[in-house]
Amino acid sequence: MPQRRIILPALVMVAAVVCGSCTSSTGTDPQRGPEPDAEASSPMVVASFSFSESRVLAEIYALVLEAGGYPVTRRFNLGSREIVEPALFQDKIDLVPEYLGSALEFASLSAAEGTSDPRIMHRKLSRALSPKGVDVLAHAPAQDQNAVAVTASTAARYGLRKVSDLKGIAPELAFGGPPGCPERPLCLRGLGEKYGLEFKSFVSLDAAGPVTVTALDNGEVDVAAMFTTSPSIPGQDFVLLEDDQGLQPAESVVPVIRREMMEVHGTRFVAILNRVTRRLSTQDLRLLNKKVELEGVSPASAARAWLRAEGLGS
Repeated sequence: MPQRRIILPALVMVAAVVCGSCTSSTGTDPQRGPEPDAEASSPMVVASFSFSESRVLAEIYALVLEAGGYPVTRRFNLGSREIVEPALFQDKIDLVPEYLGSALEFASLSAAEGTSDPRIMHRKLSRALSPKGVDVLAHAPAQDQNAVAVTASTAARYGLRKVSDLKGIAPELAFGGPPGCPERPLCLRGLGEKYGLEFKSFVSLDAAGPVTVTALDNGEVDVAAMFTTSPSIPGQDFVLLEDDQGLQPAESVVPVIRREMMEVHGTRFVAILNRVTRRLSTQDLRLLNKKVELEGVSPASAARAWLRAEGLGS
């Protein structure tokens, strides 16, 4: 549904974008932990996509690496997957927090079939990325999936609990989503093919952001494309309908990393990253998004606070 699910032709001039449209910092603090081996002293380039949740996740991983004695260069806010993934494949960046289903869709050019089982998705993504010299680390309990949302009053009026409950009433309802939603297999097109849903109209909004929240809240649309980690879900009393036909694949957070970095840094490096990943929950992502998107906290500050709360940072 949202922007990160689109598959587009590969973009050119990746190196120029990577070097030009990002934030960067390097260095280590000797108080934070032992220095890695000399051959591993080059900064690890950690990247993010251009939405706040990705920036927070990238910051979390960057901070724990620095705490472990690994120098880090940040390349945040690079853009969409069509920019970030080629940069990873071309050794311009080293690590990026990904999402299982979206990453697999991109890496396989939509050829690999998705499933709601994150273990199966992890194996498929590992196979898809291995020929590109990229390894897939452990996946988190946290997921940021596409979802179909209605207001609590709409859910009560029509008795809606799952997406298939929309079948008989969709022709009466307006659906809102990002501009490319009608053509996307995980958005309106997929809802038509998987559930047989044909809505009265489509309203072009943003990618589950404030425009979508306002449109759903004030009745401009009756149904909207959302993220499961949207901070507006509890605050606006929205209801996420169960994807009972399994349209959406597992979208567990998972760091992907150039194999060369794995070979250089070894098991200690992987253990540091996996320890963080195992602690991330969907509720954590929702609260982190709330801090950044609704309360104006910087991604770096939100990341540090979460690490401290989890006993992973000072």
